[in-house]
Amino acid sequence: MKSIVVFHVICSLLIESNAFTPSHHLSHQKFIHNTSTKICAAPVEALSDIVIPNVFNFGGHSISEEDLAKEDPRVWVPQTDCLSFRPLCLCTSQGYYVNLLKFKGGGVLGRHRHSSPVHAFTLKGGWGYVEHEWHADQGTYVFEPPGETHTLIVDEDCEEMITLFHVTGSLLYVDEKTDEVIGFDDVFSKLEKAKKWYKECGLGEDYVQQFVR
Repeated sequence: MKSIVVFHVICSLLIESNAFTPSHHLSHQKFIHNTSTKICAAPVEALSDIVIPNVFNFGGHSISEEDLAKEDPRVWVPQTDCLSFRPLCLCTSQGYYVNLLKFKGGGVLGRHRHSSPVHAFTLKGGWGYVEHEWHADQGTYVFEPPGETHTLIVDEDCEEMITLFHVTGSLLYVDEKTDEVIGFDDVFSKLEKAKKWYKECGLGEDYVQQFVR
């Protein structure tokens, strides 16, 4: 009984000091943005947010004509005839990148090794690794530990696979027989590929800078 009384006293003090507002009070209030006062969510020195609307249509979500008009297929950076990526965040300050990887048709993307962890979320289609029994269907989240070497394979009957990958550090391409390193990708190589493509396709080399942090 004593603890209940103490709780009510504390709540009363919070309400009187405007430190806490009950939810039933909020429903009757109108929040007015004061344009005369600049409101900052982060320190002045902090990097700006990256906000990219309609990165993927999950179905059932209505996309306005205005937003559709903003969509440009040239944002996808081709790596091969069937493989392309769309940069979302190229974090050169911390050495990671977030991108959408799109693969048209089934096939093998090649054997590679990760120096750091990878997070993946499948948006469309299905894929997996030859070295693992699990399969990443649409809606599947995958954590890939650092130090792992594997071969990404897309379902043969998959018309298009799109997966969001958050890759930290380097992705080392290795020979399938010897595991000898034959190439690599990291945030800087992705940045250079994007800059080159955006320049070639007419968006301009600086188009990629909006994704760099």
